Amino acid sequence: MADVLTAQAVRDELGGLAEWSGDPTGISRTVEFGSFPAAVAVVDRVAEVAEELDHHPDIDIRWRTLTFRCVTHSSGGVTHRDVALARRIDEIVRSVR
Repeated sequence: MADVLTAQAVRDELGGLAEWSGDPTGISRTVEFGSFPAAVAVVDRVAEVAEELDHHPDIDIRWRTLTFRCVTHSSGGVTHRDVALARRIDEIVRSVR
């Protein structure tokens, strides 16, 4: 089981994750795309990365707006696995914008 990050560690990590917010209970980011198909395409790419990392975000789809939430449920909070996944999500978002 991965160690949950302290509040300070989460704040430090969020400093390097533009547009993410949160605390030790979870980190999240909301992104709007130009169309519903574009948003769904991003979800597909994130799904591939999530499978590769064996770590899956919660994803809320509202038309063309996606909200990603990362938390290691088995650990009860944010771990380094969530931060790594958030960085990969950011790479995907940047590549389609």
